[in-house]
Order: sequence, then structure tokens, then C-alpha cells
Amino acid sequence: MDKEDSAKQDQCKERVGATREYREEIPTLVQELVRTCYQEDNFAHISPEPLPSLDSTVDIIERARRILFPGYFIHSRVDDMNLEYYLGEEETSFFQVLSEQITLCIRHECLRYNQPCTHCEEKGQETALEFLKAMPQLRSMLSKDVHAAMEGDPAAQSYDEIIFSYPGLFAITVYRLAHQLFTQAIPLMPRLMTEYAHSKTGIDIHPGARIGESFFIDHGTGVVIGETTFIGNRVRIYQGVTLGALSVPRGATEKLRGQKRHPTIEDDVIIYSGATILGGHTVIGAHSVIGGNVWITESIPQDMHVFLKRPELVFRGKSTDQNTKEN
Repeated sequence: MDKEDSAKQDQCKERVGATREYREEIPTLVQELVRTCYQEDNFAHISPEPLPSLDSTVDIIERARRILFPGYFIHSRVDDMNLEYYLGEEETSFFQVLSEQITLCIRHECLRYNQPCTHCEEKGQETALEFLKAMPQLRSMLSKDVHAAMEGDPAAQSYDEIIFSYPGLFAITVYRLAHQLFTQAIPLMPRLMTEYAHSKTGIDIHPGARIGESFFIDHGTGVVIGETTFIGNRVRIYQGVTLGALSVPRGATEKLRGQKRHPTIEDDVIIYSGATILGGHTVIGAHSVIGGNVWITESIPQDMHVFLKRPELVFRGKSTDQNTKEN
């Protein structure tokens, strides 16, 4: 071995030794992290009972979509010969996954607040079965939402295009699933669902909002619909619309929890992009049209058009700019 090879070997040994010294510090650092898990102000779920799974919640959404829109989100064919078999298989497996996750949600809430036993497994299966009973109604509502999209968007070429690709319909679908669980008093999972849809579409709908039939969100990015919002039938909204609450004073959060904080939108209202409508006492009357970028914190009567004054536009050519500079 020549001197150069020997020097390289010595360098490798030094690097291995240095790496070992660094790694030897890791157990001490792990112990420090473990200690922080038991400090009151830090968050960690240290329990033999697992939390509900976000991955399983997403799986539930996808399984539900396969039931709500048979034949759309699968690789195989659904026809008259296998429809009943297909839905039977899908609903059976959906019931199993849904009941398991509902059970985890109920059990976690029970242990968290030290409640008496609620027989969570039985409750999970009962609630999942109740959810399955609501599926035909959910299909009917979503069918009307699809029709509303076709009627409201001249760019839509087919119902298939809307079902496959419209982010507004995806967000509404997930909302309607989550709202059903919300009305059944299932904790945590409804919000996991709608926040997943929020992350995918940019549309933030709280599962507690109440939304009527034939609802259409066009484009959708930046839409916010708060917990206590009420939306009537055949309402259409565009991107960037906020149906929100007024700012909560410091220390008043608990007092306002559960109260009506978000607006009411009556039937057949259109709200254009960038509009902000705030407050639990704010009512937008039926058949009204709310223009883009308006800020509303008070009620609007029926059959009104609300819009900002047209801004003054300045048209100036390049030659005018050049002459101004030379002068």
C-alpha cells in the first residue's frame, strides 16, 4: 500500500469515528424528546388506544364516492348484470371501515373526557348503519348539485366532466358526507374529511354548515364557508367568496362557541368572486345578486343587486407616456 492509499484509509477511519460520536448522542436526545411528551403544554397522544386515522378517513371518502357515483371511480365495468353485486361488495366493505373509524372517534372522545362507557364498538356499528341508510338521500342531493353545475357553467361539456374533474363538486361531495356524520354527533372525523377536501381544492367548508340542494361552486379556489352558515336552495358562488364570522374579541371564544356567527344565504342567490359576507345576523335575501369584492356585514333584502361603484379606468398609450417623460 503506497502513502496515498494509506492516507485515504486513515481519513475514512476518522470519518467513521466522527459519525459514531455523533450517533452516540442520539439516545440522550431521544430521552429529552420523551420527557417533553409528558409536559402539560406539549401535545402527544400517549395511549394504548389509537387515534382515528387520516389515511383511513381519506379511504372512506373514496369508498363513499364509488357508492355515490357507481361506475365512475373504479377500473372495472358496472352494468345491469353486476350492479347489485358491486354495490353489495362496496357497501359491506365501506360499513366495516367506517364503523371501525367511528368507534375510534367515540372511544377517543370517551377516554379524553373520562366519560362512562358508551359501548363504542356497538355505537360505531349503529352509527355506520345509520349513515348507510342516508346514502340514497345523499345521492339525490349530489345529483341535484351536478345538475346545478351543468346549468350554471356554459364551459361544462358533460355531466361526466363535472363528476370527474370539478373541484367544487368534490368539495361539496365531501362536505355532504362530513355533514351527515356531523349531524350524527361523530367527533373529529367530519373535520378531517372537509380539511382533506380543503387541501385538495382550496375550498374550505365546515361540516357544521347547512347547505340546501342544487348548490354550485364555480372554480372555487379560496371559498370559505363557516360552521354556522345557512345556505338555501339553488345558490351559486364563485371563487374567493367568504361566508365568515366577525372577529372574535379576546377571551370571548368559549362564550361564542355554538352560537350563530356566520351569515344566512337564502334561495336563488348568486355571489360573485371575492365577496366577503360576515356575521351571524347577516341575511342575504332570496334572488339577490352580490357583486365581486364587496364587503357586507348587514342584511340585504330580497331581489337586490349589490355591487361596488365602477372604478375609473385610465387608458394611456405608450406614446403618451414617452411624450410626458420628454417634457
